Amino acid sequence: MFESSFNPHSPQAQQRRDAMLARVAQLRALEHRAAQASAQSKPVFDKRGQLLPRERVALLLDPGAPYLPLCSLAGFLQDSKDPDKSVPGGGMVAGIGFIAGVRCMVVASDSGIEAGAIQPRGLEKILRVQDMALENKLPFIHLVESAGANLMKYQVEGFVLGGALFRNLARHSAAGLPVITVQHGSGTAGGAYMPGLSDVVVMVRGRSRAFLAGPPLLMAATGEVATEEELGGAQMHTGVSGLGEYLAEDDRQALGLARAVVGQLAARAPTPALPQRGRGPDGGGGVFHLGGQASGGGASSLPPPLGAGWGGGAPDPHFPAEDLLALMPAHHREPVDMREVMLRITDASELLEFKPLYGAATVCAQARIGGHAVGIIGNNGPIDVAGANKATHFIQWMCQLGHPIIYLQNTTGYMVGKDSEQGGMIKHGSKMIQAVTNATVPQITLQCGASFGAGNYGMCGRGYAPRFLFSWPNARTAVMGGEQAARTMQIVAEAGMARKGITPDPAQMQAQFDQIVNVFESQADAFYTSGLVLDDGVIDPRDTRAVLRFCLDTCAEAAAHQPRPMQFGVARM
Repeated sequence: MFESSFNPHSPQAQQRRDAMLARVAQLRALEHRAAQASAQSKPVFDKRGQLLPRERVALLLDPGAPYLPLCSLAGFLQDSKDPDKSVPGGGMVAGIGFIAGVRCMVVASDSGIEAGAIQPRGLEKILRVQDMALENKLPFIHLVESAGANLMKYQVEGFVLGGALFRNLARHSAAGLPVITVQHGSGTAGGAYMPGLSDVVVMVRGRSRAFLAGPPLLMAATGEVATEEELGGAQMHTGVSGLGEYLAEDDRQALGLARAVVGQLAARAPTPALPQRGRGPDGGGGVFHLGGQASGGGASSLPPPLGAGWGGGAPDPHFPAEDLLALMPAHHREPVDMREVMLRITDASELLEFKPLYGAATVCAQARIGGHAVGIIGNNGPIDVAGANKATHFIQWMCQLGHPIIYLQNTTGYMVGKDSEQGGMIKHGSKMIQAVTNATVPQITLQCGASFGAGNYGMCGRGYAPRFLFSWPNARTAVMGGEQAARTMQIVAEAGMARKGITPDPAQMQAQFDQIVNVFESQADAFYTSGLVLDDGVIDPRDTRAVLRFCLDTCAEAAAHQPRPMQFGVARM
């Protein structure tokens, strides 16, 4: 049995803790920036008698129940290269939460920002959460108020690829997973197919709009003059066209109707939310919130952080989650024993390590998290031949047992060198990648530190479709380290010059070196990769156990749920 040797009071631990806390503070500030940008529209919403998007989500969800936000940094540094001006979120709020006791995927247009216009990374975000909802057999609840595509920033690929959004709704319904839309505001052109492809639609009198061509386009295309209400108002659609099922008087009643509709879904054996023992809204652990409450309004009680007491009465780890702030170095060069991480996220800190003396740089262990039996794979260094073979064996063993696999990434990749190549590193690493690709159990990935080279693939990176993938704020993802890439290019360039009899210019070579390092390091940053929707969110390390328990509960519930699939989705009559 592994015994912890970590000293949380050492100067090194304090230095690491300070660095991680600074990153967590930056994460929270970015999430708060999105909420505040949306809240600036509050006077307009108040004048129209509407709730802000985050207030809508708060009223829709069960009070006090756990909620897991997803892709909160989507679009960061994509709308602006200035990190002080970029507004993350992709123009929407998304997460998994409970409505009337039913675990659901909830997506809301952030109509306080650019009237809810769909942003490029926002499209990727909604496509990702749709896939997650389908794989985890979750009802899809959409709170719609969107100006559609921003024609001033039109990109043809957004139009073409955006069709997948509607295709996914049809697939969802056909799979027996309800699609429920609350139309809070406009849905124009392609946006009209959001309610059109939903199983049940709630509309708001005087506010909901759904038409293929609004009055300006109608006049430009045909010369016909019509009002918005005549073309696509709530009363027309619920009383004439039949697009809507329920007519609400305001946002609050619409959300109440949506809760009632969800409450009529077949029982899905939801996990009850037990008494909270969290750190509170200001003590960190804010993963289970909406990224900063918009000021004002009548919905100030957003879902609280998931407390340590939640999870079906499973025994807590014997080591504090606070230690996770101080375990990881700010730079990947310093070694970390990932068993120290495992001890702080598993029930009673109990690990059964698999082949502990073989391929020791690759750590495989069986444990429980929130009562769920799991296999965990972590990295204490590069993945060598023995480590790849051990991981392959372990993955197949977990598949035989039916236990989900959790990958704790912190690797510079597969081992290189003459001995490694002659030992068959390529073929043995390929075996590991085959096992990851074809595993028959849910796989959940957490990028705790370095995620470099093919190690990203062998440890179930985004390209290998893990059920969930989250990052710690210090995580770094790249084909290799920036300095290694720069040195490689420098060696190649100098060799090419030598063949031509040219003497390298030291200043020019250093400028090239610095430029390559800067490109790699900037793109490796966890906030940047999360902005590209290459993970499902960046989390506070202290929330790791709570997030994993929530995800494991979601996977287990999906395995137990038997939807009623149909040949086609529910078609409107």
